[in-house]
Amino acid sequence: MLRKLRDTARELVFRRPARHSHWREIKSDKATAALAVGTVAIAGAVVAAQYTRLLSRRTHSAGTDGLIDSAPAAAMDTVGVAVEGYSATPNRELVLFNLLSGFLGSFAAVRLTTWAIREDWGPFRNVSVGGRHIHHFVPGILIAFGSGIAALLTSGEKADRRIARTLGVGMGLTFDEAALLLDLQDVYWTRQGLLSVQISLATGATLGASILTMRILGRGETRQEEAGEIPVAEGQINTVVPWPHPAL
Repeated sequence: MLRKLRDTARELVFRRPARHSHWREIKSDKATAALAVGTVAIAGAVVAAQYTRLLSRRTHSAGTDGLIDSAPAAAMDTVGVAVEGYSATPNRELVLFNLLSGFLGSFAAVRLTTWAIREDWGPFRNVSVGGRHIHHFVPGILIAFGSGIAALLTSGEKADRRIARTLGVGMGLTFDEAALLLDLQDVYWTRQGLLSVQISLATGATLGASILTMRILGRGETRQEEAGEIPVAEGQINTVVPWPHPAL
C-alpha cells in the first residue's frame, strides 16, 4: 500500500504536464479563427484570380489543346506581372506594401519558430542572457526604433522602401507579444495570448485596406486631373489631349 502511494506521488511530481495545442486554442476562439482564415483566403484569392486571368489569355491564344502547356507559362506571367507592377507602383504605396510584407513575414516566421521551440523541433532554441529569457519583442522594439532613427537620417525613395520593410519586421516581432506587454505576464501560449494574434491580424488587415484605398484614390485623382476638375499635381505636366482633337 505504501509503495503504491509512493509510486502515485512520484508520477504526480515527475509527470510531464500535458501540452495543449495552440491550434486547438485558436479554433476555440471563433473571432481569431475567422481573422486567420479570412487573411489567408483573401491573399490566396488575389493570386488565384490573377493566375486565372493570365491562364485564360494563354489558352485563348494557344487553343484548348494548349491548356497543359499554358499553365507553366501563365505562372511565369503572374510572376512577371507582379515584378513589373511592383516597379511601376508609386513610392507611397510601395512604402505601405513593404511595411505590410515585413510585418506579416516576421509575424508568421516568429510564430512558426516559437511553435518549433515549444515542440522541441529543429535547431531553434530560446535566447537567454545572464539566465534571463529574452522575448522577441525586445529585438522588435530595437529594430523599430532603429528604423525610425534611420528614417530621420536618410532620404530618398529607395531608403524609404527599405526602412518600411525593417519597420514592419520590428512591428511584427513586437505585436506578436502584445498580450504579454499588456498583461505583463508570459501568456503567449494561453487563451489570453490570442490577443496578440488578433491584434496582428487586424493590423495586417488595416495596412492591406490602406493600400487598396490609396490605389482607388490615386486612380480617382488621375481621372479628375485628366478631366480638368482638379489642379495638376506640382511637378507634373498635364498632357491630356482635348476632345475632340483639333486635327480630327
